[in-house]
Amino acid sequence: MGQRANRRERQAFSLADHLTFEGRKQRARFRAWHRGTREADYMIGGFFDRYHVGWGEDDLRWFEALLEEDDVDVMAWALKTQPVPLRFAGPLIEAMQLLDYVDIPR
Repeated sequence: MGQRANRRERQAFSLADHLTFEGRKQRARFRAWHRGTREADYMIGGFFDRYHVGWGEDDLRWFEALLEEDDVDVMAWALKTQPVPLRFAGPLIEAMQLLDYVDIPR
């Protein structure tokens, strides 16, 4: 089983290496909206939907790295209840902290 899981991980990484910029954005959108909790989906997915159109390579790389973090941490940084690590500090996390992109259906 362990060898099969390792093979799948290698295949996933090699696939990600071959994605176009737009393909990486599509992958990031899916990951942003499928976090595991509704709150994280709205916060991270909503942020992606609001801001991704103007992103360049560095912005997308920042977001892809953010997606690797635990939702609890990302949400704490966005809510300003925990300090933002230096690697994520800057205008994108500041935009996320505005929380003006969260649209909760009623």
